[in-house]
Amino acid sequence: SLVFQFMWLKSWLCHGACVEVDSDTEAVMGRGFKLGCISCKMRGEVLASATVDWWFMAKGESEFAYIYSYADMTGYIMNDRFDERLAWNGSKKTRDVQDGSIYILNVTFNDTGTYRCFFDRTLVFSNYEYRTNATRFISINVVGKATRGIASILSEIMMYVSIIGLQLWLVVEMVYCYRKIAAAGEEALREREAEYLAITSENKDNSAGVAVAE
Repeated sequence: SLVFQFMWLKSWLCHGACVEVDSDTEAVMGRGFKLGCISCKMRGEVLASATVDWWFMAKGESEFAYIYSYADMTGYIMNDRFDERLAWNGSKKTRDVQDGSIYILNVTFNDTGTYRCFFDRTLVFSNYEYRTNATRFISINVVGKATRGIASILSEIMMYVSIIGLQLWLVVEMVYCYRKIAAAGEEALREREAEYLAITSENKDNSAGVAVAE
């Protein structure tokens, strides 16, 4: 999703900052699909190395099958079902892996099921090493064509409502400003007319006074 891609990009732009976000869960038949799996270190400044392993349990099955391994900056496909269809899509050029995502090429309906991502991390301190691990589960559903979630539909509706609301507000503001300018113009004309009449009346009075004096 756009949200996932944005958060992933943000994590890279922030000089190594790490943000854990959930993976997408709906894949489309015949297309590629990113299985997102992120496990952040609690302390970014601590040196570390990590390996990532993936398992898959197809819908209707009861056991996980080992499908992919990533260690020492190299990925290995471990299951014939995914032969030439899996690619590393996580942290690049580092053994300190925090993004363990993989990419499935040419998705099929048989890829529907639960995926398990396992991080095995070793933290390196000045006097000792500490080993820790993390597991993520992602349930994937494969569909014939892309469907839009209710959240996406509501978001688009709200966007159009906001645009229409903004346009109406601009129209109201324009009408208000036009009326205000028109009223100010009419007031100025009335003031000028009154001033003109006053000057004309004064001139008449002066002319009458001169005539009487003569």
